[in-house]
Amino acid sequence: MNAFAQENSVAQAAANLEVLRAVGQPLMFSPQEGTLQVRTGAQDGSMADGFVAACPLDQLGDQGFCRDHGLRYPYVGGSMAKGISSVAMAKAFGRAGMLGFFGSAGLRPEEVAAAIDQIEADNEDYPFGFNLLHSPNEPGLENELVDLYLERKVNLVEASAFLALTLPVVRYRTHGIYQDADGRIVTPNRVIAKISREEVATRFLSPPPQNLLRELVVSGALTDDQAALAAQIPMAQDVTVEADSGGHTDNRPALTLFPTIAALRNRLQQEFGYAQPLRVGLGGGIATPTAAAAAFAMGAAYLVTGSINQACLESGTCDEVRQMLAETRQADITMAPSGDMFEMGVKVQVLKRGTMFSMRAAKLYELYRGFDSLEALPADERQKLEKTIFQISLDDVWEQTRGYFLNRDPRPLERAERDPKFKMALVFRWYLGQSPVWANQGVSTRRVDYQIWCGPGMGAFNEWTRDSFLQNIANRDVVTVALNLLFGASVIMRANQMTMQGATPGCIEDLTRPLQVETIKEYLR
Repeated sequence: MNAFAQENSVAQAAANLEVLRAVGQPLMFSPQEGTLQVRTGAQDGSMADGFVAACPLDQLGDQGFCRDHGLRYPYVGGSMAKGISSVAMAKAFGRAGMLGFFGSAGLRPEEVAAAIDQIEADNEDYPFGFNLLHSPNEPGLENELVDLYLERKVNLVEASAFLALTLPVVRYRTHGIYQDADGRIVTPNRVIAKISREEVATRFLSPPPQNLLRELVVSGALTDDQAALAAQIPMAQDVTVEADSGGHTDNRPALTLFPTIAALRNRLQQEFGYAQPLRVGLGGGIATPTAAAAAFAMGAAYLVTGSINQACLESGTCDEVRQMLAETRQADITMAPSGDMFEMGVKVQVLKRGTMFSMRAAKLYELYRGFDSLEALPADERQKLEKTIFQISLDDVWEQTRGYFLNRDPRPLERAERDPKFKMALVFRWYLGQSPVWANQGVSTRRVDYQIWCGPGMGAFNEWTRDSFLQNIANRDVVTVALNLLFGASVIMRANQMTMQGATPGCIEDLTRPLQVETIKEYLR
């Protein structure tokens, strides 16, 4: 190829890219003199060899999901515990026509109430939701949060880490249910359930269990008529398939898990004949436009992101953690014992690079399994714990733990007095509970103990944004990231239409380079 031809080819590739990025316009293409000619219409009257449909961002996913939740885009910022999914993040998503959940897990009810106050203070009508985390060690906490959500009219929750349905989540979903004048069942409260197991998905996509409905009737929380209506609705119309994500995860591959849950959705929709169709979204590893396009291609009603939002300016963590996340590669993550389900052996996915948290947490679980009480610990092991992991005496840790539960719920203390092994678990959980707080607050003296929830998608995001303006953490905000994922997915889906028709639209990396929001909006006009 001579220099002129090569220059012409490069110019034509750039022109093709511009036309593909005009996602709201259909286009036609045909080969001409050895190059690919792409245009929005056959201006010369010639016949085109191929056609690419428009792919507007607000038509991605399931438009019914957007309509029901008052969204413009099928994009959800999932809840991350201890306020990492912050009020600022929920506001930013909501104002952009997306859905953000406040990460209330691990916070006291009064802290959650303060977050509700901050959102309501704006007096703006944008969508938002709050997290409802399953708390097997503190069942009273679920009740308290449900009481708060019902009192403050929080009408949407993201239910996460549930192993089975509990009375509080059923009470939330069915509260205020009624039948309107047209005979339609109206449920004021909605649940989006985050699941990674088929049996849990089945429970949420089915009507509430009869035994729990009867219990609510006996307690006066429901009438007999309301219970009869509740038996005709799913616990959650929307479920999010949680693949290999940060925090609580089963490390499931999206390519196998999503089709299974989608097929389950179809069977249960047919079995129960719900008036409103069940929907399935996808989260876990959605960190690049290619992943987003793959999710939509599989039939995801909406996308859910998490780890990449933690690296954005609105997250409730510190700049030090944001920088650590910006340097993460896909191999820099590992599994570690979970604080809220420590005794059960449940694990969470965390950042390994730059911290010793995962190793230290694993050591605590090993000691918990191997000994029946703090007093049974060998002297050298106890000394190591106090010097390296806790950095205070175990007696002092117990006093802090005791004071915490005296103010919150004294029942665990009563059990600890009877069960020395449970007391040991409470002491060890002190470290697991403090480590994310140290990370969020940027307590530099405890940097090696930071517990940073993170999935491999964070590494993929960093690889995609390398050498772009989004490589700098100062430029990472949740809306810019979200629009780039959606826009890139749309462009890829259009390019794939061309590929299926025998054309080569160009390098995929060039198609999805991160763009400034204003540039994306120009293409959307």
